[in-house]
Parts: sequence; C-alpha cells; structure tokens
Amino acid sequence: MAAILGATTLAACGSSGGRAQLTWYINPDGGGSNPKGGGQAQLAAECSTPQYTINVQLLPNSASDQRTQLLRRLAAGDSSMDLMSIDPVFVAEFAEAGYLAPVPAADTSDFTADRVASAMEASKWGGKLVAVPFWANTQLLWYRKSVAQKAGLDMTKPVTWDQLIAAAQKTRTTIGVQAMPYEGYTVWINALIRGAGGQIIENPGATYSDLKLGLDSDAGRKAAAIIQKIAATKVGGPAMGSADETAALNLFQGASTSGFLVNWPYVYAALHAAGPNGGPVPWLDDVGAALYPQTTSGTDSAPPFGGIELAVGAKSSHVSEAYEAAKCITSADHQAAYMVATGNPASRKSVFDDASVKKAFPNGIAALIRTSLDQAGPRPQSQYYGDISTGLQQRFSPPTAVRPGTAATAQKFILDVLNGKALL
Repeated sequence: MAAILGATTLAACGSSGGRAQLTWYINPDGGGSNPKGGGQAQLAAECSTPQYTINVQLLPNSASDQRTQLLRRLAAGDSSMDLMSIDPVFVAEFAEAGYLAPVPAADTSDFTADRVASAMEASKWGGKLVAVPFWANTQLLWYRKSVAQKAGLDMTKPVTWDQLIAAAQKTRTTIGVQAMPYEGYTVWINALIRGAGGQIIENPGATYSDLKLGLDSDAGRKAAAIIQKIAATKVGGPAMGSADETAALNLFQGASTSGFLVNWPYVYAALHAAGPNGGPVPWLDDVGAALYPQTTSGTDSAPPFGGIELAVGAKSSHVSEAYEAAKCITSADHQAAYMVATGNPASRKSVFDDASVKKAFPNGIAALIRTSLDQAGPRPQSQYYGDISTGLQQRFSPPTAVRPGTAATAQKFILDVLNGKALL
C-alpha cells in the first residue's frame, strides 16, 4: 500500500497524463495569476509545451518576505521549486547554501548572449552562472519639467543630490524617495555610497570573520549626510520614514507640491493609468526623466540595479524542463512583450531597440533606461546579505535620526551581528 500511495503522490505532483507539471514561484508584477494579464503568468501559459505545463504560485509583495518563503521551501527540500523569480541580491545566499541547480554548460550561451552587464553580474556566484537573467531594472530621476525650469535646473546635464534638494527647497516641492526600513531603503543607501566611489562590502564572498565593510568611509558618511539633509529640510515629504516605491509615486502624482522622484521605470506606465477614468494623468506632458542624481559632483552616479533572476531549485524534479522553459521565458520577443505590458525593463540589450518598447517608453526614455543599466551599481553580493541589509535598515532608521556618524555605527553593528555579538 505504501508503494501504491507513493506512486500516486508522485504522479499527482509531477505530471498530468504524462505531461510534467512545473511550478514557477513568481513575484507580483501587476499581472497576478491571470494568464492573459501580461505578466509572468502569461509567460508561463505561452511557454508551456506538450511536454510540460508551467503553473504559477504568487509570492508575497516584499522582497524580504519572498526570500523567507523561498528559503523555507528550499531548506525543506521541496521538489516543486522548479522555477523561482529571485531578487538579485538573494542569488548569492541561495547558491552558497547549495539550493540552486547548476546551469547546464550547454545552455550558458543562451543565457548570457545579449544581456546587460549588471544583470550578468547579479546572476553569478563564485565566478559561475547560477541563475538566468530575466528582467533588469534601474531607477531614473523623474521630474516635473515646470518645476525644474522654475528652479533653474538644466536637466540635459547631470544633477547632484545637493542641487536637487536646493531646487525642491526653492520651489517648495518634494523629492519622492524610499526610506522605510525595507529592502528599498538599502537600495537607496547602496546607490548613494557607490555614487561616492565606495562599497558596502569591500571583499564580496568573504566569510563573516574576514568580511570587510566600507560603510565607515568618506563615501558612507557622504551618503548619510544626504539622507540627513533630505530629512532635515523636509523635502522628502511628511512621511519619508514610511515611504516605499508606491508611497513615493503617490507623493509625486498626487500633490501639486511634488517636483521630483527617484523610482523604477514602471512609473511611466503607472502615470498612464492614474488619471481620470483610468487614463493618463492630465499633466503627463510635464513629466521628464533623467539619469539618477550624482552623490558627488562630477562623478557618475551609480543608479540602483534591481530586477529578477530565474533560478531552478536543486531538488526540483524537472531541472532540464525548467531550464528549457527559462529559454522561452527570457527570449527577446517575450522580454519585449513583458516590458511593454508591465513596465519592467528587459535584461536583453536588443529589446530596447524594439519598436513596441520605444513606443511604450517614448521621448528617449527607452534609451535612457538602457544607459542607466550600463551605469548601474548592483548591491553587494554576499551569502550574508539578508543580515547585512536588515542591519543597515535598522541603523539608518528613522531617517530623521541619521547623521554622518550613522555609517560607522551601522558598520560596527552589522559586524557584531555576523560575529554573534549582537542580535537583529
């Protein structure tokens, strides 16, 4: 009886009439679980074949909660972890733990050709490709043209955070940022530090006892000073310490006092549906986009890098089928369609020349995204990233309490946590 029940269970979980059933754990992207919603669920339906069906399971909204759910399943040896949409910063942690199935050598060229450098970097650990670049992401500086003109800013040239703060003060407008204690705050801190020529981790991949952090540095202090200045001048809005991407976008689109916003490219698609009767906002023609602000004048900014990598669980029952599905999901045609439908940029370079993408991101925005991805500074890779990010968020919160010395305080706290001398 045990043998019969075991065979029945395997058949139910792994196939349907000889057709393998793959499970893809997807992050929320606006398409939900609707196979015609334009998101990952639609890609799953379109990439299903007579050999396998791709079913989707929707992960929680926040990257931290996604990490927790995936890690619990992977640690338990869940064989349904066929495909996973993973935030780039968690790839190293999952790979170091042995939770990811190796990328077949024969498929490496399929997953590396035509990809932006930042997406490639995020898909590797220990010098090897351990995940598949799916879509890449980067933040732009969104602004109201009328406000920038009133402030005397020339947006055809790079602008600094100090210039932006002064412009917001002069025009009595706001700058939408992400500063609540979550992963988006780490994204901002990392971009500020990298924009000043620094690094959060100076020796990625090192064990906790040898890890060297670069927070207690001129770059770390400069980053903290910018956060302090935005909070002190109140240009970050009345609820800066509880602002995520959505709250920052709402601040930008919902008040006459809004002027600037740092956020991902989905903003443009969102503004097209935030007006009366679900149409564009009436002031859409007043919206412009530029490269991410510089931390230090004269030094190229390091825009945030985000996106999603596809990974296959080491205990998956369908590793070969999962990697075949990944080829279809990340094809140029599917990446272009996905970018148009969701506003999430492709990891393939050629997609930004696609006519449908240029139409969806007009006025040079598509090319601007590609430039920003080339310039983007990924967050540090570490098997301890979850603790490092959480420690950073805790010590840099609330933003009203941040001072230049916060960088040194955060560095000591994180190292103490990793060495068992403090608790998160």
